[in-house]
Amino acid sequence: MNALVTVLEITAPVFLLAALGYGWTRMGWDYPVSFITRLAMTLAVPCLIFTALMTSPADPASLAAISLAATLGYVLAAIVLAAFLRFAGFDRRSLLAPMIFGNTGNLGLPLAFFAFGQEGLGLGVAVLAVTTIGMFTFGLLLFSGGTNPARVLREPMLIASVLGGLFLWQGWQTPQWLTNSLELIGQMAIPLMLLTLGVAMGRLHPGALFRSFGLSLVKLVVSACAGIAAGLVLGLPPVPMAVLIIQIITPVPVTAYLLAEKYDADSESVAGLVVVSTLLSIAVYPVALAILL
Repeated sequence: MNALVTVLEITAPVFLLAALGYGWTRMGWDYPVSFITRLAMTLAVPCLIFTALMTSPADPASLAAISLAATLGYVLAAIVLAAFLRFAGFDRRSLLAPMIFGNTGNLGLPLAFFAFGQEGLGLGVAVLAVTTIGMFTFGLLLFSGGTNPARVLREPMLIASVLGGLFLWQGWQTPQWLTNSLELIGQMAIPLMLLTLGVAMGRLHPGALFRSFGLSLVKLVVSACAGIAAGLVLGLPPVPMAVLIIQIITPVPVTAYLLAEKYDADSESVAGLVVVSTLLSIAVYPVALAILL
């Protein structure tokens, strides 16, 4: 019973905020997704990433280990999922990136924080950095059929990840007044991301939900196996292993839908994956957290 209460305490704020966003848009009230997404991705999330890494209680060796494990996990998942999509005859250009990379920002990061506190947040941010680099390099190449590699260097989240890692490695700290300001801005990130996730779910109208359910299950199983395998190979301790699994099994991010829409990929199929995999996570995460805690 205590374990169940703990799991509910961790998951309730995440899904409650997403539900508020969903209810907001279903009421027909205005929610400027484009503006809020830009605010979150160019300001709030980069500040959160930078300050979480700079002040992380996790030692640099743990962050490096979980980053390497996340990279290995994504590579393993990519190999298996690419083979599956090719064998099944699905559109790899539209579906491969969404099935590899998860919603480590909107969902995984809050769960890692609520489950393991500041240590979990720091470790989760490291996985988020790997996910961000992967989605805006490999993912962009898939969706667009080729893009300018220099574009990724201008991504604020990538810049924040590099700077945060550098400050952590060197033991540097920004002046306290600046740290406080950056942390205050970063505190907007998690509520904004969760509300926006709920709004996006309320606005999407996906088709072929049965196929989306099957693909979501495949993504979940492959991602979980890849994360566990990577963690075991690299000998991750219990908390980093738990955070890695929490992050790598996250559902398809709304970012994938936005990229598919932008580059004229099969955005309808991606929308179905976003909605179904997110709904599936409501059932999956309480079980996963009960096992991991």
